[in-house]
Amino acid sequence: MSAALQLHDPVPETSGSLLRLIACGSVDDGKSTLLGRLLFDSDAVPDDQLSALDRDSKRFGTHGEERDFALLVDGLSAEREQGITIDVAWRYFSTPHRSFILADAPGHEQYTRNMATGASNVDVAIILVDSRKGLLPQTLRHSYIVSMLGVKHVVLAVNKMDLVDFDAHVFHRINADYRAAVRSLGFTSVAAIPICAREGDNVAVRSDRMPWYDRPPLLEYLETVSLTPAVGQVEAGFRFPVQYVNRPNLDFRGYAGTVAGGVIHARQPVITLPGGQRSRIERIVTAEGDLSSAVAGQAVTLTLNDEIDISRGDVIVAADDPLTATTLVTARLLWMGETPLAPGQSFRIRLGAAAANGHVTRLHHAIDIERFEPRPATTLVMNEIGLADLAFDRPLVTDQYATDRVLGSLILVDRMTNRTVALGVIEDSQTEASGEQALLSVRSNRVHRLIGNAGSTKRAVFMQRMTGRTLRGLVLCAIVVAVSDNWVLGGVVGLADIVLSPLLNRAVAAAWRHWRHVRSHTEILGTGS
Repeated sequence: MSAALQLHDPVPETSGSLLRLIACGSVDDGKSTLLGRLLFDSDAVPDDQLSALDRDSKRFGTHGEERDFALLVDGLSAEREQGITIDVAWRYFSTPHRSFILADAPGHEQYTRNMATGASNVDVAIILVDSRKGLLPQTLRHSYIVSMLGVKHVVLAVNKMDLVDFDAHVFHRINADYRAAVRSLGFTSVAAIPICAREGDNVAVRSDRMPWYDRPPLLEYLETVSLTPAVGQVEAGFRFPVQYVNRPNLDFRGYAGTVAGGVIHARQPVITLPGGQRSRIERIVTAEGDLSSAVAGQAVTLTLNDEIDISRGDVIVAADDPLTATTLVTARLLWMGETPLAPGQSFRIRLGAAAANGHVTRLHHAIDIERFEPRPATTLVMNEIGLADLAFDRPLVTDQYATDRVLGSLILVDRMTNRTVALGVIEDSQTEASGEQALLSVRSNRVHRLIGNAGSTKRAVFMQRMTGRTLRGLVLCAIVVAVSDNWVLGGVVGLADIVLSPLLNRAVAAAWRHWRHVRSHTEILGTGS
């Protein structure tokens, strides 16, 4: 275990920057109460909102006449009525030392997808634990998800210490258990803080009721935590996914988007992917005027020296960038669909501004959420995590998530319901895939569309029909052999029936539809005359 994960972490250096953080954990661990208390203790709650909080606390609160700080972030009526968080609630505030964007994530397993969405772009995760319950499966699941999404700094907030009489032994036991559980997740730092969110102990100021804790309170830690560079900003080359082709007139063709990584300068040579055409940056256009350069996070419009066929989803990169397009990737998936995932299923896959049809070719394994170890699996159910191979029907520009968050993340969309059923982070792009492999992938996808996925109703109906046709062909073969005593003739007749009957059925159905169309058209003409 690294020194960064020891109990007494060194006090981080001050860094006056924007900090994005999320609070997550199991149900009723006190996430909304903690974030509401943070807002209150940071003087980020206006007087009128505070008056509304007092009124709402009497109506919806869970603490009698006292203020229920959870209501500051639980804004949905269903959340207030049920006393749970359903969707991610975002709040913004600042102190003299730092600005913050807070995300309150749902704790219920049913809303894990919302939690994962909120954690996709944060710097610090606050993992709450109820001091009475200790570590729960959802606590470990959330820890794995934030590590999968590239979060390197974790605050273990052991809440409701007042309900265990501020016992130091309870805190140290939970702290030791958690550090042992997440040792393999690669967090840069884990800071454990005992708190009572309802009363504000160790939230903004150090608690007198826990003199045995001599480290900074939560807010002071968040103000001073020193962040490592975010994923996608470490030695990344210039990447620019094109979101929109701006063509207001015949004299201007620009490519609008947000710089996903690196720096771009005017006159710099670039290459477009997946086309592979070379050019130079002519202008970097913004609403305030042209720039000489642009960096990651800036929304700009680029113009090139050459007329090149570029469309939404293409990526402009530096000319010396080794990035390529591929049809095969290996990704770690968080399955969010109600129907289990099975290899062969077809989806609409969205990656950055690009989209393609694709399917899961192989499921390597699922993750045992209690030990964070791979376990054999043939399918994934809702909220399970696994490693899978994906094949696209056309080349997409991808990169590893550890290098590029934009080109290394994707979502799987059900083509029938248009619902997002999985999010994934790319661990490997098989850029050496041959044209023959890509062709086989596309053909495999077509086969699955024709006969259905494994375990689906469509596949069952197909197998039932094929079984019936085969038995009918065998019976016909036996009849012909019995009459003619010719096995060859019987085999030909039986095989012809199996193969030709579906084609004849389709031909008859098509002819019938055509006849009905002609008849309907004739009747309409007759009525009109």
